[in-house]
Amino acid sequence: MSPGILGKKIGMTQIFRADGQVVPVTLLKAGPCVVTQRKTPATDGYDAVQLGLLEFIKASRINKPMTGHLKKANVEGARFTRELRLQGGGDGELKLGDRILVDEFKPFDKVDVIGISKGRGFAGFVKRHHFRGGDATHGGMHHRAPGSIGSSSFPSRVFPGMRGAGHMGTDRVTVRNLEVIQVDTEDNVLMVKGAVPGPNGGYVLVRRAKR
Repeated sequence: MSPGILGKKIGMTQIFRADGQVVPVTLLKAGPCVVTQRKTPATDGYDAVQLGLLEFIKASRINKPMTGHLKKANVEGARFTRELRLQGGGDGELKLGDRILVDEFKPFDKVDVIGISKGRGFAGFVKRHHFRGGDATHGGMHHRAPGSIGSSSFPSRVFPGMRGAGHMGTDRVTVRNLEVIQVDTEDNVLMVKGAVPGPNGGYVLVRRAKR
């Protein structure tokens, strides 16, 4: 049993359960994946498996070190690779070159989805950190300004980590305990309940829920 699978986000839609309940779902193009590296406590100090997402990609888009790395598993066209820790049991049966398909998951399974959030560029502190801002009436002149961020006499500086305006988005985000609604083994599509991070077409890592 694989600890997870790699894929791409297709988009969101909604489905109806048998009782008429509307469920928002995200479609993920999950797999096929291949084991590109097998790490063991004897050689690497811990037990893990590296997966590569098989997709059509020009050979020139993969650098020479990664090309040589993938040749060990007889793999071509795997630009997106991620590593997953193994917990023992059936996970230890995975070997170099094994295929991982979406049929590893079943409806009602719980998964964690990891992706890179959408980039928002340079954002102010109200949008970035949800600050209230200043008064909008009675002569207030600082509607979306940060106000005081540090003392003047002591310590005469701004402490590191002060929340303020800056680059927003493109962060690694994990959404936990999403329910698997449907699994399409013909088209390698995994349907999970709720939203997952990232734009349509963005790479995601789907792992079995840890909590």
